[in-house]
Amino acid sequence: MAVQSILNIGFYNYVLSDKINALVSSDSAPMKRLIQNLRNSPNLIDATHGRRTKTVIFMNNSTVILCAISQETLAKRLTTGEYDDNEE
Repeated sequence: MAVQSILNIGFYNYVLSDKINALVSSDSAPMKRLIQNLRNSPNLIDATHGRRTKTVIFMNNSTVILCAISQETLAKRLTTGEYDDNEE
């Protein structure tokens, strides 16, 4: 069985890193509209724990995940395999 790498997206939430399509900032108007349109959809997972959304994660299976950690930090975690607990 192959070992799959996981990405810590904060607050003890994890995603399989090989299932990620994109890490996008949530600051733009189109991203804010997309989040509003998906609010009641089963394809949206809110992993922010009530904090401000900084990153929108698009997965292979059309799932969209909201994350309170910046995309720069998540990209660093993806490439190095490390993470900083102080970010949470």
